[in-house]
Amino acid sequence: MTGYFSSPFARRTSVGVHVGGVVVGGGAPVVVQSMTNTDTADIDQTVAQVAALHRAGSEIVRITVDRDESAAAVPRIRERLERLGINVPLVGDFHYIGHKLLADHPACAEALAKYRINPGNVGFKDKKDLQFAAIVEMAIRYDKPVRIGVNWGSLDQELLTRLMDENQRQGFPLTAQEVTREAIVQSAILSAEMAEEIGLAREKIILSAKVSGVQDLIAVYTELATRSNHALHLGLTEAGMGSKGIVASSAAMGILLQQGIGDTIRISLTPEPNGDRTREVQVSQELLQTMGFRQFVPIVAACPGCGRTTSTVFQELAQNIQADLRKNMPVWREKYPGVENLKVAVMGCIVNGPGESKHADIGISLPGTGETPTAPVFVDGRKSATLRGPSIAADFEKMVADYIEQRFGQHGKAAAE
Repeated sequence: MTGYFSSPFARRTSVGVHVGGVVVGGGAPVVVQSMTNTDTADIDQTVAQVAALHRAGSEIVRITVDRDESAAAVPRIRERLERLGINVPLVGDFHYIGHKLLADHPACAEALAKYRINPGNVGFKDKKDLQFAAIVEMAIRYDKPVRIGVNWGSLDQELLTRLMDENQRQGFPLTAQEVTREAIVQSAILSAEMAEEIGLAREKIILSAKVSGVQDLIAVYTELATRSNHALHLGLTEAGMGSKGIVASSAAMGILLQQGIGDTIRISLTPEPNGDRTREVQVSQELLQTMGFRQFVPIVAACPGCGRTTSTVFQELAQNIQADLRKNMPVWREKYPGVENLKVAVMGCIVNGPGESKHADIGISLPGTGETPTAPVFVDGRKSATLRGPSIAADFEKMVADYIEQRFGQHGKAAAE
């Protein structure tokens, strides 16, 4: 029976990279990051969104730096965030003219914690290597790490054409899709080698190779992981909207993470118009937490409901408790260390309710259709109380709050000692 209950794959060994105060790779926990969709030149909007992403749990935030006005705004954004007590590392996303913007705006170069370079559009023909080198030299000057971010939507066409021609001369042993995958991997590795030749240390380089197909992403990162020991940033580009984007990103990254591949992740969701940008942070956290790699917020287990649970009380209670826990986590992380490990169960009938509730730190088994209108509550595996009447939901919410205070508050820690 050996092997049936094995743990996830061992993490791939990678070189750790310090991005501001956050370590990516080198055995550090997988980092959650996100990206703003504001006009960076709009300082108020950008500060507000960075703050919201950070409060939601984003440990690194990337912002677009696409023109002089954006570059000039970066140090002011950094200053405003620091006045709010927010020290989240900011990453500058550069395309086409990053070399010029960094040279013309030294305060921007200093304020950023990392530069993102796309080798597919950093420059073209004779200018490509010179402009790539210019950004790398700026990173060396300001002691900043870089992410060499290959994206198949802007893949180096010279490299791709060369590999396609070589494949043709060999009688087409590889499909066009396979050649494209190889071009993505080579673009990342060759760019990293060039950066190191210029003088950028390996512990200053993170690689990414983003595509929009699940199988392509798995293939590209699996190969990249075997051919380098750089820290890897996982992400499925153009994942899409709603459940499609969530499922695609989770399927691809879940497989890679289970194999120990990936040091930081971003789940790129296309938001609804005026939608909540923090959703991508929440989904990233839920992926890592569901797979058992990290804990961010307390888990609320709830049954899906069936013919025995025609009432919506258990659904509403589970939703309210989960929303309340997530809303309070920014404060509770400081006030109640360890609260992210809390497990709450909200069950809808007698079939699995008591058993699931006993497995949680605190759980309630609400009455199903035709059952006695009482709700036993279990605390630390033992029946603690039986709730009745119209205030069952409110009473249980108070019990959860009291449990958190008693277990994770100063009084609870002192009693444990």
